[in-house]
Amino acid sequence: MADQEKPSIYKVFISAIAALFGVQSQSNHQRDFGQSSPWPFIIAGVVAIGCFVGGLLGVTWLVTH
Repeated sequence: MADQEKPSIYKVFISAIAALFGVQSQSNHQRDFGQSSPWPFIIAGVVAIGCFVGGLLGVTWLVTH
């Protein structure tokens, strides 16, 4: 597994978003957990959740005003 290439930023964010919604494929799940460092996925997850919550707050603000 050490000879695997690091996933791109795009793939990390797509994996975080897919995991957030529960639609992560088994092959992507195995690829992600085969990486040496979890930090890119943790950071992408926090950013994805922040964007999701921010979007919900924005929609709520637009609807109530």
